[in-house]
Amino acid sequence: MNTDSSPSAEQDAPLPNEIGEFLTHLEKERDLSPNTLQAYRRDLREFSHWLAATHGIGGWEWNDLTRTNIRGYMAHLTRRGLAKRSIARQLSAVRSFYRWMHRDERVDVNPARAVGSPKLPRTLPAYLDRAQADTLLQHAATRAQSLEFTDVRNLAMLELFYSSGLRLSELRGVDLGDLDLVSQQVKVRGKGRKERIVPLGDHAQRALRNYLVKRDTLIAQAGGGASNKRIARGAVFLSERGSRISARAVQHAMVTLMSAVSEGADLTTHSLRHTFATHLVDAGADLRAVQELLGHASISTTQIYTHTSVDRLKKVYRQAHPRA
Repeated sequence: MNTDSSPSAEQDAPLPNEIGEFLTHLEKERDLSPNTLQAYRRDLREFSHWLAATHGIGGWEWNDLTRTNIRGYMAHLTRRGLAKRSIARQLSAVRSFYRWMHRDERVDVNPARAVGSPKLPRTLPAYLDRAQADTLLQHAATRAQSLEFTDVRNLAMLELFYSSGLRLSELRGVDLGDLDLVSQQVKVRGKGRKERIVPLGDHAQRALRNYLVKRDTLIAQAGGGASNKRIARGAVFLSERGSRISARAVQHAMVTLMSAVSEGADLTTHSLRHTFATHLVDAGADLRAVQELLGHASISTTQIYTHTSVDRLKKVYRQAHPRA
């Protein structure tokens, strides 16, 4: 039987009731972000579609599935050419779903628990070295001298990314009430809507103060009264129309700036977060402190930055030691 079908057919297939209830649980009780919910929905929809394709619609029950079935699904994803990281993410979604059903006594066991995840390489995405970061920030500051709204805003976003190590979604979500420029700190909401307080550097503070003046002017010119619902009065970072800036616009602005100083490098907005962490670890920052600044749930996630420091030291050693 051909178990592959078109993406459109898969998206049109109704979700089993249990998956719908699980997604409601994630949204209402665990307060996951819309992007995370979307990923769970996509992965579990694909899993249920595969079950229907291989066993027939109505030809299987959640309680009857075994680890052999889950392994079969993993093999199916492998044959489709999915990356190990994508396969691991889908297995994690199935595990979480079954863990919830088991806890709710809807199934007797969690068959996904006994299925091993693909071994993933611990790789660090591209980041900027100190010289590149300095050049990038100077480039953005020079552009901001134009006093154009977007240039001033983009400098403020860049300085905040590099100063505080925020994720893109966290930077987009910053509201005026989250900023304390006197104490030089910002409250951010990370994964799982967990809040943390992170410091702001002097450069980021100045860039934000200059931007907020431009922001206020933009709102006034756009008619930012209470009746104008298009204006995101609470959001810090706005589009030129006054709405909260989109993720795509942030990404485009940062990549455009980075491409001007690091041509050919595979840099994304997330590279700024990695740059922030790498520079802290290289300078001797305590790993636990870096973990808290980044909002990592586990120290093992933060430990990847120690590999970067070791690799850098090895490179210096090979270049400098006469018997390396």
